[in-house]
Parts: sequence; C-alpha cells; structure tokens
Amino acid sequence: MNTNPNAKRILCFGDSNVWGYVSGSDHNRYPSDVRWTGKLQNILGENYEIIEEGLNSRGISMGDPRPGKEGRSARDYIIPCLDSHDPLELVVILLGTNETKSAFGLTSEQISGNLLELLGIVCSRKSQFRTQKPKVLLISPTPVNENTDYCLKGDKYKGAAEKIINLRKLLCGLAEKLAISYLELPRDVEPGPDGVHLTAKSHEKIADLVKSRVLELL
Repeated sequence: MNTNPNAKRILCFGDSNVWGYVSGSDHNRYPSDVRWTGKLQNILGENYEIIEEGLNSRGISMGDPRPGKEGRSARDYIIPCLDSHDPLELVVILLGTNETKSAFGLTSEQISGNLLELLGIVCSRKSQFRTQKPKVLLISPTPVNENTDYCLKGDKYKGAAEKIINLRKLLCGLAEKLAISYLELPRDVEPGPDGVHLTAKSHEKIADLVKSRVLELL
C-alpha cells in the first residue's frame, strides 16, 4: 500500500502473467521486485500506487471449470474489484491467453467479443464518490509457444499461437472503438520454458513499456 494520499492509483488486472507465475515451475511466483507490476511501482515512485490484481487461470468470461479454480471469471469479479480499489485513475488489463486453450474451443473473434463486454463494464463504471471514470489501457495477450511439453500435454494450447496473432489485430480495432489506449507487446516479450508464462526479462520489458504509456495517459 502506498500511503501517499495524492498518489495516482493504477489497477493492474489480469491472469498469471500479472500474478507473476515463474515459467516452468510448479506454481512458484516471482518476487514482487521482479514482477512487472512491482518494477512499475519502483520506476514510477511514490506519486503512483500500483494495485496488483493478477490471478492464475483467470479467464475473461468463462473462468476455469477445474475444481479448486473457482472465481476465475473476470466478468463476474470486475465490478467488486473496481469498487474495492476505488478511486482509480487507470485500469490496465492483460487477459486473453487462457481463453486460447483448446478445451474452450473459442475463436479469436469470440475472445475479442468477451473482452469487449468486459471493457465496456470497466469503461462505464464511475467512481462511487467521484464523477470521473478511470482511463483504460489494454495490453495484448502474451505470446504462446505451443512446442513445449507444458503446451503439448493433452494439446492444451493447440492453435493458441495463431489465435493470439489474430486476436492482437482485433484488439487494436476494439481499442479504437472504445477510445481506450492499446499496447501491443513486441516480439521480444517472450514466454519462458513452459511456453506460456513470461521470463523475468519479459517482466522487465513490460514494466518499461507500461511506464511510458502511464506517463502519457496520466
């Protein structure tokens, strides 16, 4: 918690690549000073407060049906989350990778539609005690390398790489439609050995990219 009452509050909302899952590990988590959210806090300093809301297996609307994975639907949780952290100057959203799992059978267009619904909620939810609504920064889903043991097991992420490439094109237009900011991650932001979760170096790169966009928006 940043106790500076004048700090600009930024909610970073997403999945395991916001939570900081260590690629190739058994649910280990990067330390707070390695995760891109923690790095972002350190870069921006005391005049900003980064609120980390990452969750493993979080999906946009469908969540995760596996036992022990309850509460993973972003759509169901987003309003209480926004209200809990109110007031907010900016909401940063990084979601979509989990939706590309083959078990869900979703197309890139369907995933984009789910994000449109979620973003519509965020864009329309004003503060409970201020007239303003938070600005929104949408980040493109992180890339997937399907040719890893983690992804190949049960064809868990079969077709995911192409879905994400197509989804990135759709999200650019979606952001224009909603008049929100969009950050497409460059190719050097890469997953680690499991093909899904980001390397520590990629966390550092995201922090730098988001920092630049934050300074433009706020």
